[in-house]
Amino acid sequence: MTPPGRRGKLKAMTSTGHDGHDDLQAHHDRHEHHPHPRDAEHDAACEIAHGTVPAPPADRSLVAVFATPVARYLLRYAADAGYRTVLVEPDAQLAKEAAGDGLDVRAAIDSVPDAGTDVVVTDHHREEIGVVLRDALATPARWVGIMGSPRVEPPHVEALALLGVEPDEVARVHRPIGLNIGSKTPPEIAISTLAGLIADRNGCPGGFDFR
Repeated sequence: MTPPGRRGKLKAMTSTGHDGHDDLQAHHDRHEHHPHPRDAEHDAACEIAHGTVPAPPADRSLVAVFATPVARYLLRYAADAGYRTVLVEPDAQLAKEAAGDGLDVRAAIDSVPDAGTDVVVTDHHREEIGVVLRDALATPARWVGIMGSPRVEPPHVEALALLGVEPDEVARVHRPIGLNIGSKTPPEIAISTLAGLIADRNGCPGGFDFR
């Protein structure tokens, strides 16, 4: 038997007649009609990730310089990620072979890059690195980088200096490039590079920190 002093409180708690169900339903209705902006963002991202809706068109291009195994994988993966892809290969024979594989091949960078372009030089041993990097830096390209180990003296610095490129312009060349995933094979290096470019575009640090 309920003590007389508590009857008023119990009645107030169950005044809806449904043990609070009406309040819960009202909250649910408000959520349905006025979803949080993050919910809509999450739903849209999920639909794109599951392939139920097409991804919005991305105004971005990737220029890989020199026909290397890394460049081939990089261009393939970048195309899958929605990039417009171009291979720059000054060597006529190598360019002919790459074109035969269906790649869009140019002999020089010239006016290829725009403000939405990332330029990646995939071989730091080629004698043309100074010229191609100088030309890339002279374009509106968003990002310019060259592959190479951070433990080795970067050859592009001297090559650009010999061409009269100012030090502050030389400093715009990223090296090393890509995320540190311990990549060793051409496919792994290409994945690391592309992941780093996407992270940079999205303002994210890469890695496993999602805060």
